[in-house]
Amino acid sequence: MEFDEYQKKAAKYDLFEVSSDLKKVGFIEKVLGLTGEAGETADKIKKILRDKDGMVSNEDRESVTKELGDVLWYVAAIARYLGVDLSEVAEGNINKLESRYQRNKLHGAGDER
Repeated sequence: MEFDEYQKKAAKYDLFEVSSDLKKVGFIEKVLGLTGEAGETADKIKKILRDKDGMVSNEDRESVTKELGDVLWYVAAIARYLGVDLSEVAEGNINKLESRYQRNKLHGAGDER
């Protein structure tokens, strides 16, 4: 599935109306949802490392994949609230990473490296 197709289909499940006013509860709920789902993803990985010596079972893979899907939904929704296509987010990220790669700046800190 293409990013923009996913973003359009995922919008069906948003319970709030999109608004350019980012103080509205719908946008804030998406940002908080993203952090929550990212935390759930990290927690599942932590437990695999702690309890299973880093060995990922098929059940673990399925569970983490579901959490990543939730993360993706929130990313797509936040982009939609900002009026940005998910493909633009993805392409911009690849361009940024390629620039860092070409300049040997993948390691380090800071957005503008």
